[in-house]
Amino acid sequence: MIRNPRQAPWITVIGGANTSDEIKKLAGEVGELLAKSGAVIVCGGLGGVMEAVSKAAKEADGTVVGILPTESRTNANRYIDFAIPTGMGFGRNFLVVMAGDAIIAIDGGWGTLSEIALAKNLGKKVIGLKTLEIGGIDIVSSPNDAVKLALDYALKKISRRENKDR
Repeated sequence: MIRNPRQAPWITVIGGANTSDEIKKLAGEVGELLAKSGAVIVCGGLGGVMEAVSKAAKEADGTVVGILPTESRTNANRYIDFAIPTGMGFGRNFLVVMAGDAIIAIDGGWGTLSEIALAKNLGKKVIGLKTLEIGGIDIVSSPNDAVKLALDYALKKISRRENKDR
């Protein structure tokens, strides 16, 4: 397990703020698996998928960064370790996807669609779990598959970056 946040893979998890219990359960499984792997989890810091992934990650001793659309850290869900207020509204979606080495999309609507589009324009790997099925997304059927694919990609990206810096 990687514990140094500067060396760890950073995985962004995006998804709906208003979602079903089934989706929250899947997001929780993703959060737990990512935390146990030593990844840093990045999300939008609010409710729904974001809160479910954050809660499970915290229960598994993980680290969670929330990049908020508001101007106040107090708007973050209670499981966020590092709340970054932006005051940017949906404009913060760029920062959310930029921070991750790979992106896992779970459920979601227009905000998630905008994050997927930004991620693809930035050349980011996007893994979809019960989300919008559009070109350029690797659709998987389980939290385990989503986390494995995201970590495999992120670790290869980190390795390439480290080799380039030498």
